[in-house]
Amino acid sequence: MKSKGLTLLITGEGKGKTTAAMGQALRAVGHGQNVYVVFFMKGRDYGEYKAFQQLRGIKAVKAGRDSFVNKENPDPVDVKMAGEGFNKAKEADMSGHYQMVILDEINVAVDFGLINLQDVLELIYKKPPEVHLILTGRYAPQELINAADTVSEIREVKHHYSSGVEAQLGIEY
Repeated sequence: MKSKGLTLLITGEGKGKTTAAMGQALRAVGHGQNVYVVFFMKGRDYGEYKAFQQLRGIKAVKAGRDSFVNKENPDPVDVKMAGEGFNKAKEADMSGHYQMVILDEINVAVDFGLINLQDVLELIYKKPPEVHLILTGRYAPQELINAADTVSEIREVKHHYSSGVEAQLGIEY
């Protein structure tokens, strides 16, 4: 079987996009591969970020603050942090050290104007052929959908928020 670095895109309104990407990271590490993860627009120490700090084979960095970003008027610091995170992802992608690079919430960062869509497309088209690239987040633009090898859309059927249950440790964060 021929090996090919794939671009996977996980989008949709349902819960589980990040979780699916993190499962891919664990699978890759289980096979001795190195993974680089950039968490866009997430400054909090979410459970997956904390777990990755303890695992060999995964390097995880945050590229956002622990606050909501105003889509209509993003704070310059949010744009700066997202750009720095994207530059780290590009470096990891081209380094030859990582077999998988995950850009968590990159679709939202593009939708909010923190990252330029053309830059993400260039990353996809110029990535080394042996690197798997995973993009997550709602609002995936059609151009990214077209550029990806595999696209999964997660839709919400039911969510506990609707019945008044707040975010739960180990489930949402």
